Amino acid sequence: MSRATVDARRAAHEAAVARDLELLNLPPRNWPESRVGPDGEPMLDVLVIGAGMCGIAAAAALIFRGIRNILLVDRSPAGREGPWVTYARMETLRSPKHLTGPAMGIPSLTFRAWYEAIHGTEGWERLGKIPNAVWNDYLLWLRRMLALPVENEVEVTGLTPKDGIVEVETGSGARLIHARRVVLATGRDGTGGAHIPDSIDRTLWPDLAAHTMEDIDFAHLRGSRIAVIGGGASAWDNAATALEAGAARVDMFVRRTVLPQINKGRGSSYPGFFQGFPGLDDAERWSLTFYKEDYQAPPPRETVLRTIRHPNFALHLGTPISEARRAGNEVVLRFASDGSLQRADFLILGTGFLIDLHGCRELRALVPEIATWADRYTPPPEQRHPDLSRFPYLGPGFEFLERRPGACPDLSRIHLFNFGADASLGAVSGDIPGVVFGADRLAAAMVEAFFREDLAHVRRALDAFAEPELEGTPFFAL
Repeated sequence: MSRATVDARRAAHEAAVARDLELLNLPPRNWPESRVGPDGEPMLDVLVIGAGMCGIAAAAALIFRGIRNILLVDRSPAGREGPWVTYARMETLRSPKHLTGPAMGIPSLTFRAWYEAIHGTEGWERLGKIPNAVWNDYLLWLRRMLALPVENEVEVTGLTPKDGIVEVETGSGARLIHARRVVLATGRDGTGGAHIPDSIDRTLWPDLAAHTMEDIDFAHLRGSRIAVIGGGASAWDNAATALEAGAARVDMFVRRTVLPQINKGRGSSYPGFFQGFPGLDDAERWSLTFYKEDYQAPPPRETVLRTIRHPNFALHLGTPISEARRAGNEVVLRFASDGSLQRADFLILGTGFLIDLHGCRELRALVPEIATWADRYTPPPEQRHPDLSRFPYLGPGFEFLERRPGACPDLSRIHLFNFGADASLGAVSGDIPGVVFGADRLAAAMVEAFFREDLAHVRRALDAFAEPELEGTPFFAL
């Protein structure tokens, strides 16, 4: 298919999207009251921090409800928001291609519609799972079609909720942004960052170790002996990437004696679960979250096959590492079982992410005021889980709640729309299947909040509305 044909098909599809939005009267006019910040400048209604998939979904849900005075900021350069073309090293998405993701219920905005417009229905039928870079291209297209306002390479360093607004510090503090509410759509690592076990020597960085979420120069590792700690999906992805880049050998060390076999997260990915979970009481939400966490998710079948096709890969189950330290230009691993040692040229940690708000630069000053599950719920002894207890305890609209009532009344103006919301609201703010449900819940909560705060403005606008209905009839009386 020629480039001219592809361009023509894409243009025709984009015209169809514009027509669909016009037919649905989307987005409606902005209705919240315009307000001025403490600096005398017009103030945002909502600042969305993060312009990846969750940020796009949140922003789309807001503008489709007439909250249009918003801005998205992202610390990454344009086109590199989120993990898809950075540290997500799988070949394709985990999710099936038919899921609608952040299309907000508009058929022409779905990935399938976009893909078929470019590749035809035959191309869609040939497609297996979606390649990462193709999904990233789709998200950028979706953002453009919705005309979302985005500023890249803006890092938020502090949030101060006070006097009915949130003051947002960026960069060195030279620029302050004022918004009535803030959404943290900061991704899988947005509630604490990478988990690096205490047994791992920090002096291994940057030349001898990396976490899977970090930039890794795999070409530089050609011919090297690589050790991978962890048996989850990202550990396998990085092992495969290293092997494909020419690593001499990759050894993966996993504490479990058997890999997890069933992905319970996939078994809970349907509308009833997404919409029903937040309405459960604390004990029921904890029990379900604990159950899924205890099961853990297996690495995808495709990823395992991608890795084990290399004869220079070895998996070591039931092999916890008690120490990893530097020895000159090598990494020395000590096995917990017998104290024996193994050497490697580079260490990759597939040890997941932390839930620890102290690791969030923008929230550091607020951590003492933010309620966690440890503050609100004591599970039965058989369900105790320190990691889950550190999850923030959120309100029904993803808002932070106070640990001490009255100590920080404007804290609820900050909404956490990332993985950290899982224990409170379910998997609706990080994964493709549930993101539209989460965005709808978030936006609905904000509509109620703005309507309540702006009731006087709403009433004035209603009083001023004077469109005559009976003009031209015998009963016109104005």
